[in-house]
Amino acid sequence: MKYFFLLLFVFSFPMLQAQVGPVPPGKKNDSVRFKKMGGKKPPPSESQEITIKDYKIISYQRDTTYLDTTLTIQKEYKYNYLRKDDFELMPFANVGQPYNKLGVDFERKQLYPRLGAKAKHYNYFEVEDIDYYNVATPMTDLLFKTTFEQGQLLDAMLTFNTSRRFNVSLGFKGFRSLGKYQLNQAQSGNFRSTANYITKNGRYSFRAHIAAQDVETEENGGLVSAAEQFESGDPEYTDRSRVDTRFTSSDIGENKILGKRYYLEHQYKLLRKSKDSSLVDKTSLAIGHTFNYETKYYQFQQSSSNEYFGDDFDSSIKDKANLKTMSNEFNAEFYNATLGRLQGNISLYHYNYYFNSLLVTEDGGKIQSQLRGDEVSLGAKYEKRIGGFLIKGDAKYGLSGDLTTSILDASASYRFNENNKIRVSLHSSSRMPDYNFLLYQSDYQNYNWQNNSSFEDQNVNSLQVHFNAKKWGDFSAKYTNIDNYTYFGTDPTLELVENQEQASIKPFQETNSVGHLKVKYSKELRLGSFALNNTVMYQNVSQSNDVLNVPQLVTRNTLYFSSEVFQKAMYLQTGITFKYYTSYMMDAYNPLLGEFYTQNNEELGGYPMLDFFINARVQQTRIYLKAEHFNSSFTGYKFYSAPNYPYRDFVIRFGLVWNFFS
Repeated sequence: MKYFFLLLFVFSFPMLQAQVGPVPPGKKNDSVRFKKMGGKKPPPSESQEITIKDYKIISYQRDTTYLDTTLTIQKEYKYNYLRKDDFELMPFANVGQPYNKLGVDFERKQLYPRLGAKAKHYNYFEVEDIDYYNVATPMTDLLFKTTFEQGQLLDAMLTFNTSRRFNVSLGFKGFRSLGKYQLNQAQSGNFRSTANYITKNGRYSFRAHIAAQDVETEENGGLVSAAEQFESGDPEYTDRSRVDTRFTSSDIGENKILGKRYYLEHQYKLLRKSKDSSLVDKTSLAIGHTFNYETKYYQFQQSSSNEYFGDDFDSSIKDKANLKTMSNEFNAEFYNATLGRLQGNISLYHYNYYFNSLLVTEDGGKIQSQLRGDEVSLGAKYEKRIGGFLIKGDAKYGLSGDLTTSILDASASYRFNENNKIRVSLHSSSRMPDYNFLLYQSDYQNYNWQNNSSFEDQNVNSLQVHFNAKKWGDFSAKYTNIDNYTYFGTDPTLELVENQEQASIKPFQETNSVGHLKVKYSKELRLGSFALNNTVMYQNVSQSNDVLNVPQLVTRNTLYFSSEVFQKAMYLQTGITFKYYTSYMMDAYNPLLGEFYTQNNEELGGYPMLDFFINARVQQTRIYLKAEHFNSSFTGYKFYSAPNYPYRDFVIRFGLVWNFFS
């Protein structure tokens, strides 16, 4: 947050000069259309019309989409802290706090373990989350939204092309929110900068990004007397700042994630044959290199210890896990319009996960302070389009190193026509769990373990069918089988002591296979200006022990009205969203680890959540107003995001998304 206002000023400067020349009110499906003037009026024959398709967004997977300034119900679902549809997530009371899972997906594109503290990483931009751009004129995307007491959320991005072939972007996402409950403040800053370039002859290209991110949250440990002060509906405690929390100002917990990453991916085509005089390759042979260096740490601090986590070594808690990684991938790629695209690669990966201490246990054993090593892996990719079929395959296999792993992704899709397509995908992976499962050190005695020699690879095999039809809706079914499922839970060999509920949390591996079935269906029904958007998800888990808990049914239904108003100067959407999930043994949250853990003592859920919204669009500006969870006061105070962590009360929030063009 240190440079927040400076960056806001920098981003605002081009906005003040935006929209050179008149931009007529856009249509619902194409909102940007104007003449590129180039600083002076060109002859009519040289004028070039610019449309929304000239503002391209390129994902990590090189899928290209266009800037979308329309107002749809999907935009309403994505207008949140994550800027993603959070249908399968259950947010905590404050912005920037963890999300509990309503649905699970075990596939990971990352071949090697990650730092851990997954509950604190929802807003952390990984390599796969970074987008690149190619725009006809400078473009700014600005999101603003109110938070919970004394703070705001702002996500600003500026991108421009210095030429048709070179693009630069700068982005900063920052927020601060005090929260409704005591000691619940959260804040973060996510800076990212990208660049991508291709030479005039198309032989050399690169894309790169820099990301610097920090996420800081206060941890109050949840409610102490939830039944008396929250569930009872006592008017004395409707002011949530008066509700007692487990930690006080003397032993408040604070955790933080800080990371910096430098990424470069470039390629040179040794052989290139084009179709006629175009830049579309008929045959090419290229060599490439990808470099990724990242440093990150997770830290948990308390000015004084609390018996909630058990006995301590030091009354002042300062736990810090560090991770430094560097990877280099060298590849050769052959492409032929008839044979398809084939790539072979070799990767070198170096990791250093460490603490600043060495622990000697009571029995004379040692818990190391470091896991460090080098990994070598081979990989291959293949892609081919045959008529309406698209076939893709991606595989990696570890050759050497203590983290030797493998991963395979394969898919085949078929497009019947513009409105109907089907995709079948297969995933198989074998990889070690995250580093905090393998090694952890803490000033709390029970939070010290080393499992890198005893834990085995977690094996994930899944098969998915995805059918998308404009008339019939979007349907997907996925079955996943997991061997050596790794999770955090309470140690059954230790006796549970009152006020020390989380003193026995440890990592475990399930020796029996766990099966997970997820079926999801989405369909919108329309009648005139009214629409009913429905998403339903069914899950079933087959397991010998209750180690994976998810709700059996999750549903979200939105009834809304859309229309042009004020002589088509504004496009308006208003409606009500209903969300519900069946009760289940909801995972509990551990603030020391920044992780959720399995519990089988308290069943939560089974309550409705109703939101009322009014959204509007004026030219390239979308305005959002929402009354969140407006039914909280008359359906009973039994709504939780995790045991002892309530969901949000009724609150009204507003904001906007604004695109500028110059």
